[in-house]
Amino acid sequence: MRLKTSARLALALAVIMGGMTHAHETPTAGSAAPSDDPYLWLEDIHGERATDWVKAQNAITQKQFADSPEFTNTRDRILEVLDSNARIPYVERRGDYLYNFWQDKAHPRGIWRRTTLAEYRKADPKWELLLDIDALNKTEGKRWVFKGSDCLKPTYTKCLLSLSPDGGDAIEVREFDIPSKSFVKGGFELATAKTQASWIDEDHLYVGTDFGPGSMTSSSYPRIAKVWTRGTPISAAVTVYEGKTSDLAVSASHDRTPGFERDFIAVAHDFFHSDTYQRKDDKLIHLDVPTDATVDPHREWLLVQLRTAWTVGGATYPSGALIATKFDDFMAGKRQFTTLFAPDEHTALSNYAWTQHHLILDIMDDVKSRLDVLTPQANGQWSREDMPGAPQFSTVTVVDTNPDHSDEYWLSVTGFLTPSSLERGVLGDGQAQTIKQSPAFFDASKFEVSQHFVASRDGTQVPYFEIAPKGIKLDGNNRTLLYGYGGFEVSLQPFYSGSVGRAWLERGGVYVIANIRGGGEYGPRWHQAALQANRLRAYEDFAAVAHDLIKRGVTSPAHLGAEGGSNGGLLMGNMLTLYPQLFGAIACEVPLLDMKRYTHLSAGASWIAEYGDPDDPKQWAFIKSFSPYQNVKADAKYPPVLFYTTTSDDRVGPVQARKMAAKMEAMGYKNVWFFENTEGGHGAGADNKQAAYMHALAFDFLWDRLQ
Repeated sequence: MRLKTSARLALALAVIMGGMTHAHETPTAGSAAPSDDPYLWLEDIHGERATDWVKAQNAITQKQFADSPEFTNTRDRILEVLDSNARIPYVERRGDYLYNFWQDKAHPRGIWRRTTLAEYRKADPKWELLLDIDALNKTEGKRWVFKGSDCLKPTYTKCLLSLSPDGGDAIEVREFDIPSKSFVKGGFELATAKTQASWIDEDHLYVGTDFGPGSMTSSSYPRIAKVWTRGTPISAAVTVYEGKTSDLAVSASHDRTPGFERDFIAVAHDFFHSDTYQRKDDKLIHLDVPTDATVDPHREWLLVQLRTAWTVGGATYPSGALIATKFDDFMAGKRQFTTLFAPDEHTALSNYAWTQHHLILDIMDDVKSRLDVLTPQANGQWSREDMPGAPQFSTVTVVDTNPDHSDEYWLSVTGFLTPSSLERGVLGDGQAQTIKQSPAFFDASKFEVSQHFVASRDGTQVPYFEIAPKGIKLDGNNRTLLYGYGGFEVSLQPFYSGSVGRAWLERGGVYVIANIRGGGEYGPRWHQAALQANRLRAYEDFAAVAHDLIKRGVTSPAHLGAEGGSNGGLLMGNMLTLYPQLFGAIACEVPLLDMKRYTHLSAGASWIAEYGDPDDPKQWAFIKSFSPYQNVKADAKYPPVLFYTTTSDDRVGPVQARKMAAKMEAMGYKNVWFFENTEGGHGAGADNKQAAYMHALAFDFLWDRLQ
């Protein structure tokens, strides 16, 4: 049970814990609002004046880009991919069954279902329907969006289902009974909030939610962890830990592994620092590891993944390393570790997964995948073997294991031109076998993938992937779309996208992924190189890739577009304001843009460790250098830009995109476009139809403007 204390897993925490704030909330009470900002009224997300402005902007954008046969064709072809019944139904094993959530044309909000392995191997397996979200919405008159399930081991007959009212991160939690396929009357149920709930046993939960005033952190996560007993009101739940308002979040969990049952409290202070405690006999015992490390108690082992170097027990372990010791030995004070992985100049640990007797390491080698299998030996050492079979320029990921009962593992294999496949194997029983194969949604034979490296402004070599037509003419006339993210230790690895293939590549375009600093492509050092005062390094990297594409003759500024979302939307805002001469058009999705106000908007307070605190004058001195909302100027030559977002985004919020578009329009810029979908949360849409619309809007905007 890996505890969510690393940057990458803290990002997952934002989703699992139900997000940060309700979309209908106004800025944090008591927050200082600048008197010189004329667009504060757009921060009233559901205010009449703001929604009238959104409706007017949507109508203008739809008329320009969506009322055409070309747009309809793009949207419909993307929707065919998203709704295709030939897609892989990815599964999660729970006991004897494989569980899947599925959305298609007939089930836009989706169905939750299960089957057996024997059935799943068939081309057309029979599924047992557990819950139809569209039918539930019809019955209840709601628009629920399924956000996942947590089922109680070892029988998996009782589950906690998470339902979002609008696709945002705030969720309602309900107890569901698998045998009867119904919600449990009088069972565990929590109203819509930023909730974390998990099983202790059939009659007890650990719960963190909005218990009332003062129960949430300034980042709008649960501040208090409680034990809730079946049959009692939530007001009677017993507190087991209270964090500080300044903490990011507090959560509690119970490990039900037979023979290794343990309880833990995780206190995240920010995205990258936390403390973990074992809760034993109502006492809390601190796990004495660096606060920026990920700790993973698993059976008799304790694994620690480091973000900074750690000297302990007479040895020094480097940043990015994965080290192991016996859990009981560690808790007794011993500090001798075995190094399971140590990075070098080209490698980083992307992830790892336990099976019953082995540990599978997912390693990135210059952003491409390889897998190693480690096995603990009786003498305390670990043996190591390569797991063969990864294609060139691919991403191979362990998507499921069954560590309590077997050495079964499931792999997702994907590449830019290789349709994804799902493989299953058992360690020690030969190579994994392909169980499901995604169809080809475009003709990949016409294209080729290459990887390039370019020196950024400070000399750092930055990799990027290029997917281009074979025999491409290097005459600078190719419409090219450059995508990036560069934050929170998130890595952009090779992936197959039927939508990109159909909406961009088949039109003759070139698609490029920039692996800029701020991400995790080379481990913690790559991320830390672009934190806070060094944030501009990420933007210099992206600009260096753009320069290289132009220098090599792949494209030219008039034919080069850029796209990114969320933190990648902040990247796009900085390309717009700092490097406008490099691009012919920019698509900016669910973005951060107002870095002066971001800590007072939606979930912004939770990201101070990434960007810095703008309320601190010393930190604002460097933050303002990458705050697009403050840096946009009148009478500049900016490329056409599309800002698109969702009303129900309760993570970043729609107001930053709104304000940026309004400000630029007031400055007299004519080629500024805005679109806001009502549902979908911090994503493209609540269903495939909405997602296809949003993706088509961005692709067609970019294609049309890169003439």
